[in-house]
Amino acid sequence: MAVSPASSTPPLERYRVLDFSDERGLLCGQLLADLGTDVVVVEPPGGSRVRRFAPFYQDLPDPNGSLYWWAYNRNKRAITLNLGAAAGKALAHQLIAGADFLIESASPGRMEELGLGYDEAARINPRLIYVSITPFGQAGPKANWASSDLVVLAAGGPLALTGDDDRPPLRVAVPQAYLHAAADGALGAMLAHFHRVRSGRGQHVDVSAQQSVAIATQSGALATLFNAAPFRRHRGGLRLGILENQIIWPARDGHVTMAVAFGANAGPFMVKIRQFLYEQSRLPEADPELKALSPQLEDGRWPEEARDAIIAAIRRFTQRHTKAQLMEIAQRHGLLIGSLETLPDVFASPQLSARGYWRMVEHPELTRAFAYPGPFARFGTTPIQYRRRPPTVGEHNNEVYAGELGLGAARIRELEEAGVI
Repeated sequence: MAVSPASSTPPLERYRVLDFSDERGLLCGQLLADLGTDVVVVEPPGGSRVRRFAPFYQDLPDPNGSLYWWAYNRNKRAITLNLGAAAGKALAHQLIAGADFLIESASPGRMEELGLGYDEAARINPRLIYVSITPFGQAGPKANWASSDLVVLAAGGPLALTGDDDRPPLRVAVPQAYLHAAADGALGAMLAHFHRVRSGRGQHVDVSAQQSVAIATQSGALATLFNAAPFRRHRGGLRLGILENQIIWPARDGHVTMAVAFGANAGPFMVKIRQFLYEQSRLPEADPELKALSPQLEDGRWPEEARDAIIAAIRRFTQRHTKAQLMEIAQRHGLLIGSLETLPDVFASPQLSARGYWRMVEHPELTRAFAYPGPFARFGTTPIQYRRRPPTVGEHNNEVYAGELGLGAARIRELEEAGVI
């Protein structure tokens, strides 16, 4: 079958997205922007509070220099608008009338207070797909609970899987809960769009971050179906199926992850590790404590009395090799080992380089270009393009208010002086 040549026309070029979200939902808009939609970020006058999130370009706090903002706002335009002002609400209604998607991440009920809730938006534009991203969803006893990334990770399950046996759980260093939710929001928007193409009707996509992170760790949750006592205390910690064991190991030049785990699926790999340690690490083949483990490992049993010996042997093995050597060994012998890459490692990755992953994005306001992570997917005929760098505060006010809504210069000046835009 012939392959169509690549096109410069993005697949969703004809659609408009209004992005009213904060850090909870900005990734959702960026994913839709990468697919070609015209995403207009609507910020309060002075800019979104996300623009105050560190780190900053050259460590200089600047609303237009937040690397956090840059990470989630490429391919978007930006306008400022005070949604609490009557004139601001009227302008928002005009924008909604011409939009195809709307993304918001305010606390449940807040958009209704502003006159911009789903019911009002659907009245203005029945075809609108309205995406709400909140900690626990729009309804239920937890809907208005205060939350943070840490709270959502705890409520959704991932936090129970992190840390050591002898201390409380550890949070993931980079906030991730709302990134899962935002990605699910983009997927939900596309499913709703598929329905709209057939029916002509929009709908409300209600995303709960708690449910998103629970789905992301579904393998851990489903493990309870195969373990009569999946949650049990062990050395002061919480044991979850086969996931309680050490997985990070020191290498000569960093760290690797190795699945030193036990259970019906992991047992055969543990036998391979034991055999390899005998063959390559000069361990005494007649050592009864280690040699006798194979039947137990194969059956998925955890020999507590041999735990320390296993860990010590594996640590000695990994510490003698570099990450690259361990990866080569893993591929040659079928071991479950993966290199833990630093940011310089990732940037220098020959695999990513071969795929043309890194994209240079021009920042004319800084008279230079920056390397951005590449697209989330590769499309054969409509490849994702990085058409715009992240917008500066109010960069497209005139373009939208004058060029698209038809406001005159005097009216725009008046709205600026009144703090509406």
